Amino acid sequence: MGYQALYRVWRPQQFIDVVGQEHVTKTLQNALLQQKVSHAYLFSGPRGTGKTSAAKILAKAVNCEKSPTNEPCNECASCRGITDGSIQDVIEIDAASNNGVEEIRDIRDKVKYAPNSGTYKVYIIDEVHMLSQGAFNALLKTLEEPPQHVIFILATTEPHKIPLTIISRTQRFDFKRIQPQDIIGRMSQIISESGITVDEQALHIIARAAEGGMRDALSLLDQAISFSSDEVSVEDALTVTGSVSHVFLGKLARAIYDKNVADALEVLDELLAMGKDPARFIEDMIFFFRDMLLYQAAPGMANSFERVLIDPQFKELAEVISNRDIYGIIESFNKTQQEMRWTNHPRIFLEVALVKLCNQERESAVSDVQVRQLTSKIEELEKQLKELKERGIGQAVTAQAEKQPQTPRTVKKSYKAPVGKITQVLRQATKQDLTLVKSRWGEVLEQLGQQNLKSLAALLNEAEPVAASSQAFVLKFKYDIHCQMAMENTRFIEAMASIMENVTSHRLEMSGVPESQWQSIREGFLSTQQLDGQQETETKEEDPFIAEARKLVGDELLEIKE
Repeated sequence: MGYQALYRVWRPQQFIDVVGQEHVTKTLQNALLQQKVSHAYLFSGPRGTGKTSAAKILAKAVNCEKSPTNEPCNECASCRGITDGSIQDVIEIDAASNNGVEEIRDIRDKVKYAPNSGTYKVYIIDEVHMLSQGAFNALLKTLEEPPQHVIFILATTEPHKIPLTIISRTQRFDFKRIQPQDIIGRMSQIISESGITVDEQALHIIARAAEGGMRDALSLLDQAISFSSDEVSVEDALTVTGSVSHVFLGKLARAIYDKNVADALEVLDELLAMGKDPARFIEDMIFFFRDMLLYQAAPGMANSFERVLIDPQFKELAEVISNRDIYGIIESFNKTQQEMRWTNHPRIFLEVALVKLCNQERESAVSDVQVRQLTSKIEELEKQLKELKERGIGQAVTAQAEKQPQTPRTVKKSYKAPVGKITQVLRQATKQDLTLVKSRWGEVLEQLGQQNLKSLAALLNEAEPVAASSQAFVLKFKYDIHCQMAMENTRFIEAMASIMENVTSHRLEMSGVPESQWQSIREGFLSTQQLDGQQETETKEEDPFIAEARKLVGDELLEIKE
């Protein structure tokens, strides 16, 4: 016979050769050793994952002269006959072309005959979901109670199309997509035994393009070997698979981040001139940014990356681009991918998407690390200032600065607390409302951290509620800069109001005040209350009950109603 494709030459002949399906092979091996082989199996899963191969290996194992055994010997007459197809006890049926009632009735009539040479007659029905409804009905009874010498193995890529009455009569095994690392290991074994020279990176490209199918991977490898001259290089693998080089993806990602429209369109034009498929290209870009997002969240998950290699250029880009920008880029490319399916000019949609991404404003977001660094720097500076004052150097520096001529400079306006709003809260404040807010403060901080506001939640580490009413509360900050950053962020204020409504059942508006201003505002409010009390005493004698209440709780929390 002439040349045979790699996937035919290296088709698994034992369970140990079936890659990436240990959950299936181990179960079948245990059943063989314990002589608990079922009368019917259903193998389902994506294409090229080993369903038919596993079925043939099982057929050889049950008929092997050395059985019970967990692996066929591939040396006895039975194993060799099943491998080369000379033994008629293993019958393979393609349900795509034999899907009528008559074919199934023929099987039903022949199952009662004993096997010719082996122990079992094994019927392997491939693509069983293609059978007609009448054929399924004809198969039901035979599948449920076949003769003792018959085993049915059904294989399918679409198990949802099989009636539940059929599935319930079988033992179902779901074959999963094979991981790229497992595919690379199998291909490395094949090329080492075949004497073929292949670049290691080319194997990674082929494995990722196979999308979990070993047969697809071997077909692509076979094609790359035919395309190359002496050694299968990375460029050969990229050409055969239609994938885009990691270098080009990195260039395009950098151009998008730098807002360089000319570079982005130049890279796109170069790729399309090389014959790359626009649909495959945009899919590669989506996976590239997906891998970047995974790298930012969990750098140790390198085995899950689809399109990237962790090189210095990729690390540099992953450190400067924010996850918010990555979300927007993936969403834009995904929308473009959907639109490209219904057009005859996909290049136009690609160019429009790149121009749009390069022109949109980059979202500015303060990261948690930046906030922690800023807070740490402030604390360090305050500590140094305190030490200078204790040593008396601060006064000397101040005196020297006063002697020197001062040049006018722009000073940033410090934060000023809303005195009127805080005074209004103090007028309506009660001890019960303040106790409620303080008791729920831990839950407030926890929920704030869960709403992707961890950077702003850090500002509340040294803040505390100092007054509260049924409608609002006053929050005291230790540092002016923390209070200013919090109160100038409308999203943060709205989130706090919503969280307070969740934990206290009241929508409490927040008023922030720095510790340096809180004491003066409080004293001013108390003095005003005392003046009001004195004026009221001059015009009206105070009720004895009110006087007793004033002694118990004080003027700050006392509220008199007619």
